[in-house]
Amino acid sequence: MLTNVVPIDELGGLARARAKNYETKTVSPAAVDEHLLASWAISKKNPKSVRLTRPKSHGTLLEDRVWTLLYRMRFKFLSGRGGAQLQVNAGQESPKTQIDVVAIDDEVAIALECKSAEKFAKRPQFQQELGKHSLIRDRFTNAARKQFEPQSKRLVVLAMFASNVLLSENDKARAKDANVLLLDEKDLLYYETLIAQIGPAARYQFLAEILPGKSIPNLEIKVPAIRIKMGGSNCYTFSISPEYLLKISYISHRAKGKASDVNTYQRMVSKGRLNKIRQYIDDDGIFPTNIVLNLDRSKLSFQRSAQEENSSTEHGIAGWLDVRATYKCAWIIDGQHRLFAYSGHPNAGKSRVAVLAFEGLPASEQARLFIDINAKQKSVKQSLLQELYAELHWDAEDPTIRVRAIVSKAVQDLDSDAMSPLFNRIQTADSSKSETRCISLTSLYSAIEKTEFHVGKVRQQHVLQYGPLWAGDNDATLKRTVYVLRHWFDSIKAAVPDWWDKGSGDGGGLAMNDGVTTCIMVLRSVFQQHESSKLIALDNEDLFAYIQKYSNALGAYFAKFTEQDRKMFRDLRGVQGQTRRWRKCQEGLRSAIPSFNPEGLDKYLADEKAETNTRGKEIIESIERVLQKVVLDELKREMPDGDDWWTLGVPKTVRLKVMQKYEEDDRQRGGYECYFDLIDYPKIAANKWELFQPIIGYGAGGKEKQLSWLNFVNLKRNIVAHPSSGRTLSIDELNQLDQYSQWLDHKLGDLSNSEVTAAVETSVE
Repeated sequence: MLTNVVPIDELGGLARARAKNYETKTVSPAAVDEHLLASWAISKKNPKSVRLTRPKSHGTLLEDRVWTLLYRMRFKFLSGRGGAQLQVNAGQESPKTQIDVVAIDDEVAIALECKSAEKFAKRPQFQQELGKHSLIRDRFTNAARKQFEPQSKRLVVLAMFASNVLLSENDKARAKDANVLLLDEKDLLYYETLIAQIGPAARYQFLAEILPGKSIPNLEIKVPAIRIKMGGSNCYTFSISPEYLLKISYISHRAKGKASDVNTYQRMVSKGRLNKIRQYIDDDGIFPTNIVLNLDRSKLSFQRSAQEENSSTEHGIAGWLDVRATYKCAWIIDGQHRLFAYSGHPNAGKSRVAVLAFEGLPASEQARLFIDINAKQKSVKQSLLQELYAELHWDAEDPTIRVRAIVSKAVQDLDSDAMSPLFNRIQTADSSKSETRCISLTSLYSAIEKTEFHVGKVRQQHVLQYGPLWAGDNDATLKRTVYVLRHWFDSIKAAVPDWWDKGSGDGGGLAMNDGVTTCIMVLRSVFQQHESSKLIALDNEDLFAYIQKYSNALGAYFAKFTEQDRKMFRDLRGVQGQTRRWRKCQEGLRSAIPSFNPEGLDKYLADEKAETNTRGKEIIESIERVLQKVVLDELKREMPDGDDWWTLGVPKTVRLKVMQKYEEDDRQRGGYECYFDLIDYPKIAANKWELFQPIIGYGAGGKEKQLSWLNFVNLKRNIVAHPSSGRTLSIDELNQLDQYSQWLDHKLGDLSNSEVTAAVETSVE
């Protein structure tokens, strides 16, 4: 029987504690002297308690780092505090074996022992420890199978992490004979660094390393493929799900050791690029180019289709490719970002990616091909392609293609025109990003190209409907486009010059991709209020004079923004954020110009108002659940002795109120922790401010100011909890609640990640 192995979702508090390189504890003043003798140091004295800290021992730190690594790899089940206990049977008197770290999911169960020393030295007892660990295999396998029933046969790994331990060749040979994997400090640092770079996707690389060549249960697959010869080697083209490919693939050989491999990953894999590709996948983007990989020849078989039996092989052979999947059987030569962007993505099992798979290329050929693809065939930036669009398609016969060329040239002219508010603010292929040059050519190009400013819908008999910025020929249309856009943005900049000039810097957010895109979308709304034929008849000056009241009104709307309003405008993300930003600008214009009535605005505002209380209730309940878990977990972790968390951690006034509610509840749905109110948590935090300030302190100032956000949340809770009152949250109040919720989630995540990083840096030193 395996005990103290729990679902990962229940381990958030423990994860925060284990990510630190020090221990903390809160005790009564009478117990301080005793703890000082045990290397504890006083961190803070409170009226009724004392907070102590001490560095973790080398052994504890190693075990916590290993556990944290597997936690960040998102294994479904992990051992809790103190490790797992493996019993022969379920009886209380049954012999027990302690296992430092256990990690289990559907495909693999891992039992890890951690051995370390303060100074690098031999470990005479290592072979005895190795033998003891190897003896648990059958019991561990049976317990994992019975208690965490897998969908198919689960692979089992016994491993030992050794830090500052000098292992002899005999030690390594014995471990190999016992089928116990040995890992060291370099391995640990390697995977800590890797997971910081690519996140939970590092799990697949870890499994590939510890289970190379092991068959993955139920992952044999047969796919239709074309076999061709390329460079003297067999290769296959087919499509496959990213979820499948992630399980069998790995990146980069380790011929030069772990350190060099980390550097390779840092060149090859960019967290920022992964996030952009994930956004592209979110938007149902497709990848028309192949992921290039090398497959282990021993894991493949190919069978021609019946109609191909007597056909020529010159143009390829159609058939079925059988892949007997194992860990580490597919080496990714090109397409790492496309593949790893699917890790953990909901579309990973539903999408398909195109693959060009070589069969059994030698390592030297794989390396050469990697260099050819990534160095000699360097991809062209999207911004450069759009810059070149103007030159390549200026004289295109298709007017829709020619318009794209005009838009490309207009964006470049707005950047190069010293009179333009966008002068030196657009990031082209050859320019570096800065706080002011932060508007991508791609973003502005896309915003204008989608507006129907030049060409609208195709009428019957393929006759085009031209938009208000069309002027007959390319040069005239270019001049009209630049003139109107320059003056449109001039009016906005003139109303809020300080905000505009900050770009992407602190307090900025208007003269950025999302901000200028919103301004373009509002201009589209203005044009849609009028007949295009009437606008086309106006010359450039008259056209802008006709719409200038709208640009002035938009500038005046922005001028009313407080610093908080500007921040909320900037923080809106994704399609929903862009839509809200655009619709609120439309609403601002209508308040100044009542005749302005864009299609869909009234419905959007009505739907938004109807959803505010429902959405607000969901956000507040989420905040309350997070606070209950985090606050109580931290108290119990700091004061693990009996009821100290209750008597020393919770202020007396709160305790009395909670006890009264507890006694008055005939159902008694749980312990005292089930009877806290939302407003109790800031009181608890204020009572133990040094403990909770890094976790739930918001903004600057004293603790009352940093906890005032919870008072705001509680006030809004009173609104959504009593719908009969007829009161409704405003959109701004809802946004503020959402901002607090996102901040709290990010704060807890950032706190854990920063503590992991600190632990890594400390261990390296």
